[in-house]
Amino acid sequence: MGQVPAGRRLTVFPDDVFLVSYPRSGNTWTRFLIGNLLDQEDPITFANIESRIPEIYFFPDKVLRRLPRPRILKSHEYFDHRYKRVVYIVRDPRDVATSMYHYSIKRRNIPDTYPIEEYVPRFMKGEFLDDFGTWDEHVSSWQATRQNKSGFVLLRFEDMLADPGRELGRMARLLEVGAAPEAVARAVELSSAVQMRRLEDQQAQSWKLTKESRQDKPFVRTASSGAWRSELPPRSVQQIESEWGDIMRSLGYELSCSKDAPAEKPALARS
Repeated sequence: MGQVPAGRRLTVFPDDVFLVSYPRSGNTWTRFLIGNLLDQEDPITFANIESRIPEIYFFPDKVLRRLPRPRILKSHEYFDHRYKRVVYIVRDPRDVATSMYHYSIKRRNIPDTYPIEEYVPRFMKGEFLDDFGTWDEHVSSWQATRQNKSGFVLLRFEDMLADPGRELGRMARLLEVGAAPEAVARAVELSSAVQMRRLEDQQAQSWKLTKESRQDKPFVRTASSGAWRSELPPRSVQQIESEWGDIMRSLGYELSCSKDAPAEKPALARS
């Protein structure tokens, strides 16, 4: 039992800070930004990230308990009342679906030839992420309970792309660490998509998250917003917006389908 990853069985301390998101929403980039703000003399890499801001699914609880406090930890958990200080990263679910599709190919969950229009309904049911539920369940669990309360910062991936320095400053306030403009700018530079891709090229085979996956498919892909416009078929977009439109609008995501137009519900997942 001592080697079982902590996950939701993690011992939580009151001074912990959690970086929480649904998968493929920008959590790793957020770890780079924070890690590089905290220690610019020893920048974050894929080789050291798990020793600096570890993922709770890679280590037993007894290992994580020994870390210096206050700990900063990566989590994909739905709402957990024990998490007192949380940075929650949310991303347009149309881009999440697109990114998850490519990540599922990288992880060999589906073949290269698997149609994305067949993948989307399965993704919407949380079929590839049994432990974390569906995107809307996950986001709602945190938004409904914590938004606008102390100890909680909700970041949109798209806002991070538009002004990473500003959003890093918001995180720094939650962490109660200094965020001088030059330090923030340096952290942003060290965490750029170009830099992360370069590090991935060198270290993907040793990083826990990617070493068993296909090396011909990148983990850090476009690092952009709006890729769904060219990659998702209209039917898939309609399915996502029909099912999750209300919460998308509440987060500031514009819907491309007419509100009054009939939309198809996701098809039943194939066995």
